[in-house]
Formats: sequence, structure tokens, C-alpha cells
Amino acid sequence: MFDDFYGLKGKPFQLTPDATFYFESGTHRKALSYLSYGLAQGEGFVVITGEVGAGKSTLVAHLMATIDPARLTAAQVVTSSLDGEEIIHVIAQAFGLMIEGHDKAAALGAIEGFLHEEARAGRRCLLVVDEVQNLSISALEELRMLSNFQLGAHPLLQTLLLGQPEFRDLIQLSPQLEQLRQRVIAAHHLDAMQPAEVQPYVEHRLSCVGWQGNPSFDQRVFSELYEASGGVPRRINQIFNRLMLLGAVEERTRIDAAMLQQVLAELADDTALPLSTRRPRPEPVRAPGNLPRPAAHADAAPAYQAVAVAEAAPSNADFEAALAARDAQIAELQQAVLELANGSEHSAPVVSVDNGAVDALNQRIEELEARLVEQEQTVRHTLAMLVEWLEADEQIAA
Repeated sequence: MFDDFYGLKGKPFQLTPDATFYFESGTHRKALSYLSYGLAQGEGFVVITGEVGAGKSTLVAHLMATIDPARLTAAQVVTSSLDGEEIIHVIAQAFGLMIEGHDKAAALGAIEGFLHEEARAGRRCLLVVDEVQNLSISALEELRMLSNFQLGAHPLLQTLLLGQPEFRDLIQLSPQLEQLRQRVIAAHHLDAMQPAEVQPYVEHRLSCVGWQGNPSFDQRVFSELYEASGGVPRRINQIFNRLMLLGAVEERTRIDAAMLQQVLAELADDTALPLSTRRPRPEPVRAPGNLPRPAAHADAAPAYQAVAVAEAAPSNADFEAALAARDAQIAELQQAVLELANGSEHSAPVVSVDNGAVDALNQRIEELEARLVEQEQTVRHTLAMLVEWLEADEQIAA
């Protein structure tokens, strides 16, 4: 929605990793240097850790985009809780090897044969394992054993491990991983961005989709954005996506700190999009991405998605009812003000005023104003969530 309003060519703050939007902050520049050094060695393990949303996957996607596929064959594995035997079969599948049955020896033989073929063709092999903190000790040991495959004195496989901070603690402290630890040739922990990097990061992502200065931003937006996000890229994307959406809904050409605080308040109350902590609330209507997906053929997907949107999105009747209630409250407030004004004009100066009635009327006006604010926030919040759900459903359909 906001990309059309501001004339952008795409979605600058999507949450999925995209090498097109890679931003080289200080910590990412250092990590890229370690990665380049590690890959130049052609052996062992390179370890990159960082908080959730720190940009590990985007960093690797940027690196892979610069690699010549004629010289390097890469396979990527995103792990869940796998044991030693399961990880071998997953790696075989990642390299495009089909193993009949569930025989570990056959899978290992197929992997070794594939690595030899690639080496004879002049290509090195790189295995990228994401979310490595989910792996068991036995699975990590199997990764180490794969690094033993050689052709003469040349190693056949190099492994890049990406994980959250708990993996860094595990590999540093576990006595069971001593042999793996000795084969790590480069390691780096991705920190959050610095306060001065937040504005260049936001403007870089906007420029990638054709931003020409509309909207503009108050300087306080970036300092307060850093405080709210901690400098974590994915949190920045999450917040700014909602901020740009609010700007489009209110047709703003300048984004200020008050709008940011409004978005932060909405996110704090939104169980679907928490920043860091989640306050208990009644369970809301689930968005399409949270609905269980039944097993179905590809040609049945559009029908399922249409049903999901219909269940999650508020209907036009709901919006019309909310707006009608708001209009009725405005009319009631205006009538009360007119009655008060007319009463003042026609009353004689000597007539005493019933202070209790005036106080009651003032209280009623304050209640109506509060209800108006609440209704407006509810309608705006519902509209924002509807747009996000529809955009999420379009990404799923694509």
C-alpha cells in the first residue's frame, strides 16, 4: 500500500532476507572480511553468530551473489532439531542427491562421490548450515567428519555455520566439540548497528526502491528508532514498515517522532507483531500466515488462500459499522455543544447556572471525545493489519 502512495518500486522493509538490500554496517563489513578470508582458505569451518534478525542470512546471500558458480558449488541447509543420521540425509538432498531408503552409509558414499566429481571438474564445494544452534552434538560431529573428505591433500568440503549467540557459547565451552573447535579458521559475532548507522540504513533501503525524498523524516525519528529496535535490522524493518504504512494511511509527506511513538504503542499492544516482549491479551483473529496449512495440490492453493483472507480480514460491513458509530458520536457531541451555546445565548444574566448540570455535560463531552479517539485508533489499527495480512497473502501466493 505505502509503496504505491510514495511512488516506490518495491517493498523496502520486507522481513525476508534479500541480498539486493544488503547494507554494509561496521559489524557486517568485518563479518564479510572474515567470510572472504575463510573462503579463500578453502577448508575447515567459518562461524558467524548473531542475534535473531541481525542480518546473518542477508550477509550470506550477498556473499553468494558474488561467487562464480563455475568455481564453487554451494548448498544451504536450514536446520531444525536433527540428529547425526538425519543431518547426513538433509545434506545429501541439499546437494541434489537422491538417496533411496534411509541408509546412512549410502548417503555418505553418495556425498563423497559427488564431492570428488566436483573437485575433478575444478569446483570447490561449500555447505552453508543456518540455525545451527538447533543441531545436536552428534549432528555437529557428523559435520566435522564430512570435513575429512579429501582428494589427495586437498579438502573437498568447506562449511559455513550460521547461528544464534547460544551456539557461540556451545562451541566455545563444550568439551565434546573440541575437535570441531580446532577446525574453525574464522569466526565473527554480528553485533547490532550503531546509532549513527540507523539513518543511512533506512535511507539505503528506501533508495533501493526509488525513494526521492518523499516522505521526509524528522531527525528524532532515527534516534528514537534506535532506542526502540536496539539497532537490530529486522526490528528496524518491522517498525519502519508500520511507520510508512501509517504515513500512507494519513497521507503524510513528512514522518515525525509522534507518528513513530504511535506505531510503537500499536506494536506493543499487537500480539501478532511484538517487538521484544509480548503482553498477554485475548487471542486475536489469526492472520493467514498463522493458519495451519492443509496438505493440498498446487492447483488448490488459490482457493485455500481466498478462504484464509476471508476468515482473517474484517469485512466491509465491520468497517462501515465502526465508521457509522463514530459519525453518530460526532453528531451527538456537536448537538451537545450547540445546545450549550443556545442555552447561553437565551438565558438572562440574572438566571443562576446549575453548576452540576454543566459539570455533567462537560463530563459527557470528555467521555465522547475519549470514545472518538478510541474508535479512530481501532479503525486505523484494523486497516493497518488488514493491509499487512493481504500483502502477506500475496507473498504466499507468489
